[in-house]
Amino acid sequence: MKKNIHPDYHEATFVCACGATFKGKTCQKGKDIKLDVCNKCHPFFTGQQKLVDTSGRVDRFMKKHNLENK
Repeated sequence: MKKNIHPDYHEATFVCACGATFKGKTCQKGKDIKLDVCNKCHPFFTGQQKLVDTSGRVDRFMKKHNLENK
């Protein structure tokens, strides 16, 4: 690896909007980095993800454009 081309890593505290905090490293200087979502409040990780019913989308597209569905 080449010398003197890599950024400096700084330890920082990440603060989520839900109130969760954790420590990590980042290239940004500063003590606190604010996040909108984290693994404690993101719907995918909490199991509260809403499923969107997308059935029939292809059929509607084919019907709209007068195409045959093979």
